[in-house]
Amino acid sequence: MTTPHTIAVLGLGRMGDAIATRLAAQGRTVIGWTRSGRTSGAVTTTGDPRHAVAEAGLVLLALFDGPACRQVLDDVRHALRADTIVVNTSTISPAEASELARRLGPSYVHAPVLGSVPAVSAGALRILAAAEGDTLDRARPVLETLGSVLTVGDAATAAALKLIANNGLAGAVLALRDSLRQGDALGLPRDQVLDVLELGRLGGLVAHKRGFLTGEPVTAAAEFTIGALAKDMALLAAASNTPLRSAAGLADVPAGPEADIATAAIAPAADDAVLEPLRAYVRGHATGDPTHFRDAFLPTAHVEGIRDGAFVSWPLEEYCALFTGRPAADEPARSRRIDTVDVHGTVATATMTLLHGADTFTDVFLLVRVGDRWRIANKAYHRHS
Repeated sequence: MTTPHTIAVLGLGRMGDAIATRLAAQGRTVIGWTRSGRTSGAVTTTGDPRHAVAEAGLVLLALFDGPACRQVLDDVRHALRADTIVVNTSTISPAEASELARRLGPSYVHAPVLGSVPAVSAGALRILAAAEGDTLDRARPVLETLGSVLTVGDAATAAALKLIANNGLAGAVLALRDSLRQGDALGLPRDQVLDVLELGRLGGLVAHKRGFLTGEPVTAAAEFTIGALAKDMALLAAASNTPLRSAAGLADVPAGPEADIATAAIAPAADDAVLEPLRAYVRGHATGDPTHFRDAFLPTAHVEGIRDGAFVSWPLEEYCALFTGRPAADEPARSRRIDTVDVHGTVATATMTLLHGADTFTDVFLLVRVGDRWRIANKAYHRHS
């Protein structure tokens, strides 16, 4: 008869291996399996997941995504004992979590975790757990070996809350990236910037990831990878059907998917070449010389917006005709700033704010790289008076 202490851990990546190791260290009998064939130094492994689950009273999934969960459960479902509990710690979409809960019924616990490998080792994970009936009570002793349990309504809620939590992490990483880029633009020493950031709200992230943030070689393994976080943000954007800036921001990081999330914070800024047409556009406004606009825009470009209550769409030459070749009388009091630039291969988008006396303009640009040059293909604006 299967002992309730026997646990199968399916998935021995960073988190799965750490979970298996923690459970074994706390006196549980653990058998592990992974699709990659990776073995663990702390627990017995098998090459057949069906063999692993046949001996287990509790099966714990630590897999990369929803498709992996479905495939593995399809493979082992007929080998599961009638009283076996399936605990899924994987980060998947709310819809995927609901489907697995529907398929497995009362034996399923959806339990995504907050925290990475060090938290597993310390038994300090935060676990968002949802299950039917008394199933969670039966699984609780195992889960509490790994950390503290927060009970939530259902599998979809648990999955959604995990994605929201990871969105906060993604936002912190990208906020850190912005701070480091601004520090570089101001000529500040990186170590000095990190010292100051460590005193503020990003302090925990900076302190924990400082080795990565200095740009020096780091031998430590990634605790949470760019690929995993980007996957989670894509799931959140799809589930919420709401724009999510971090999804695009992480997807464009040049570091490989297996790199630690901290490397996203030190990714280089957009190539200076994409800023050149925007700077030429600024010079056009500063001098009143339309030559700068012809340099910034493609000849086919249009400038569009609402003027005096009506939509206007000026071809480039009509727009250039609005400028006299002299700066505005109040030019010393005017200012302009580039707010955002997002590059996607040979196209880019940018936004700019122009403070022109009583008027503030928000300009939105579509840029295209033609040959070795970036040019503005179109501009739309909004005027705040």
